Order: sequence, then C-alpha cells, then structure tokens
Amino acid sequence: MLVYSPGGGDSRTLGTTLAEDLASHGRVVVLVDHPGDASQVELPTGLRTTVLFGPPDPATFRTMVVTRIADLRLVLDRLSYLPLARVMDTRRIGLYGHSAGGTAAVYAARDDRRVGAVANLEGYLDLYPTRAGLDQPLLLFRTDGFDGAARIESSWAGFPGHRVLLPDANHWAFTDYGSLVPRLQTSGLVTATARTALVGTGDPAVTLAEVRRRVGILRPSSVVTALRGGGEPPAPAHRCIGLLSDAELPARRALRRACDHPALS
Repeated sequence: MLVYSPGGGDSRTLGTTLAEDLASHGRVVVLVDHPGDASQVELPTGLRTTVLFGPPDPATFRTMVVTRIADLRLVLDRLSYLPLARVMDTRRIGLYGHSAGGTAAVYAARDDRRVGAVANLEGYLDLYPTRAGLDQPLLLFRTDGFDGAARIESSWAGFPGHRVLLPDANHWAFTDYGSLVPRLQTSGLVTATARTALVGTGDPAVTLAEVRRRVGILRPSSVVTALRGGGEPPAPAHRCIGLLSDAELPARRALRRACDHPALS
C-alpha cells in the first residue's frame, strides 16, 4: 500500500490521476491532506483553509515539514481502521510525495520500520544534516525545468537513492496539472508561458506515462524480510480511521502547537 503527501499549499486531490493509476494496479493508495497547510480541508468543525500565501520562508517550511511528518506517522498508526484494512498488507508500506510532500515522506520514513520504500517527487532534502536512519529504497525524481534545481541537486547529494530526470517538464507535472494545464492551453485559457512554468513543454501523454511508470515501480518489500533481516516490526501505537473525530481534534491542535507555529495551532 502507498501513502501520498501533496505539495505545500496543495490539496490531496491534485494527486488523483497518479493515485488512480496506482490503485488500478492493485495498490491501496491513501492520500493525505495537511490541515492548515492544504488549500482547504473539511473537518468535523468546519472548513480549514491554508495559512500559506506565496513561497514559505525557511522557518515556515521547516514547521510545515515537521508537522507533515507527524501527520504521516499518525496516518500510519491508524491504517488498520480504514475501510480497506482487511485487504491491506501493512508490512509493505510505501510513502510518496510531491515537493514539500516528498520532503516529508523521506524524513517520515527515517527510523520507521513500517515503511519499506519512498518516492520523493522533487522535494528538498536539506532540513537535516545527514541521512541517518534512512535505509529504505528511495526514488529521487525531478524535472529538468524546475527553478529550484540547484538546491534540489545539492540537497540530494548525500542520499544514495535512484535518481530520475523527467525531461521537458516542470514542477507540477507530477500532479493533475500535468494533464489539465495543456488542455487549458489548447482551449486558450492558459498561455504558453504559464504552461511552461507549471508543467513544462513536453507531450502530456508521454510525461504522465513516465511519472506513472516510475512511481509504479515503487514496490515496498516486506520490511521484515528485505530491509531489516528478521524480527517483527513494532506494533502501531494506535489503530486508525481515515478522519479525525471531534474527540481527537484537541490532541491534533496540541501537536501543532508543539511545532511552534501559532498560525497552525
């Protein structure tokens, strides 16, 4: 099974196209929204909109990622209460994410024996000085058009993952924009310049197929047999449902306050 974290300020729904393809090949795919970060999330208490406007400064980015790591680990704790839990193999879990979601996916996997593989779709990896605690198979997938390429390459330097370059593409080609934006350009609703800045100039059918193929290769091995050489993975601290209940919201707010970001508490 696979768990997805979207880019900063993005809704999980921007990962629908890729998730549907992965699910069509037999994977259970869980898409995660990060309240306060995602564009909008409907909670039992009402609609929560993003606090992000424009690129985050370094302190805000760190807080985003730390909070996302906690979100992802909470989801992993709660997987066994999902409706499809009886058909899920929780010994074969992969994390994948786009941009800030890719950053969070890599760091969430550190020292977590439940995670068997990770795919980082153009997320920076310079929040922590070393890759200690990360020995899972790692896909490092970036585009050739992203204006943050120099930082991406520098931050990935210490990671021995499998590197892939997506040609004629830009940052949001990994999301549903990869197929939507070219259609909007054809309809005269998006300029060629805007398209290039968002998803690049490549044929969307080719780009989408390559993203699907590369991420589709992500096949988390049994944590026990392939990555750790024996012994049972630790039991999850909690059992899970797909959405927080009213009773759990105070704990979630406390978690966000612990990240020292008043706007997210």
